[in-house]
Amino acid sequence: MEIQAQVIRSSQREFSCKTTEGEIVEAKALGNLLKNNETIVVGDFVILEQKEDGREWTIIKLVERKSEIFRVLVREQKKKVTAANCDLLVILSSVSKPAFKQGIIDRFLVRASQWGVKPILIFNKMDEYDSTKMDITFESSRLEALGVLSFEICALMGDSYRPQFLENGWNELQENLKGRTAIFLGQSGVGKSKTISLLSGGKVSLKTKKVGKVGKGSHTTTWSELIELPNFKLIDSPGIRSFSLEDIDPNELLSYFPDLEEIATGCKFNDCSHAQGSKGCSFYNNSWTEAQSNQVFSRLQSFLRIVDEVGQTPFWQKKL
Repeated sequence: MEIQAQVIRSSQREFSCKTTEGEIVEAKALGNLLKNNETIVVGDFVILEQKEDGREWTIIKLVERKSEIFRVLVREQKKKVTAANCDLLVILSSVSKPAFKQGIIDRFLVRASQWGVKPILIFNKMDEYDSTKMDITFESSRLEALGVLSFEICALMGDSYRPQFLENGWNELQENLKGRTAIFLGQSGVGKSKTISLLSGGKVSLKTKKVGKVGKGSHTTTWSELIELPNFKLIDSPGIRSFSLEDIDPNELLSYFPDLEEIATGCKFNDCSHAQGSKGCSFYNNSWTEAQSNQVFSRLQSFLRIVDEVGQTPFWQKKL
């Protein structure tokens, strides 16, 4: 008997799978699947075959993926896939402690572009918001120009908190998550576990070690799993929490900033560095409004910082 199922937990060569009928079964992958450099990860849809004794299940086929969460192993020139079939990359940020950082948001947006997954941003801890330290209206409009929705919440208050600065709050967040498979990313201390617990109606609590200094909390998960919440599915994997972009080829980085790539087509030279003073650079020869200029150059600064970071070591020499 053959049936389709989705991998909800993976550990080495053993997989927990949920069938289309809702039954959870344990399965092992057919040997030749793994030998052919196939990987089976959380979120994958697979075809299972049950042995005649009715006790064991085997994964005999991997269904084509609609998206992959991955890093590039540079030396081996191949992708290391961590999760599959994700619909949303939910970037969670604090507006107080840890402080909001544009650069970290832009890093996650690079990954969203690379993976082909729609990003959304949650501004959390709005009960501690200080307008002298951060302009949430500007940050939201900056993201809106990139097609990224923003949500204003206070996880401690849940749905009793009413947005004061943005249109989208707790109810709109739940509506955007409905029926989708999401990954939540953000710095330690931004409130991921609390937010996810509330979204699950208190049914799910991601186990974390006690947070000492702000930003130093660490997650205890050592396996990958797909958690089914009341309205959406959550991918929890220890392999996708790094802020590092070292595996990205500097020559491809601009393509993950599509807003900047469009402007760069107007540069006089194909190898333009886009740095201040670059001859014929389109970024410094435009008649933007002040608001447009602020948005563009905040993104350009992030791009240039990442270019400098990933370009420190020649791409072919990297061991990732």
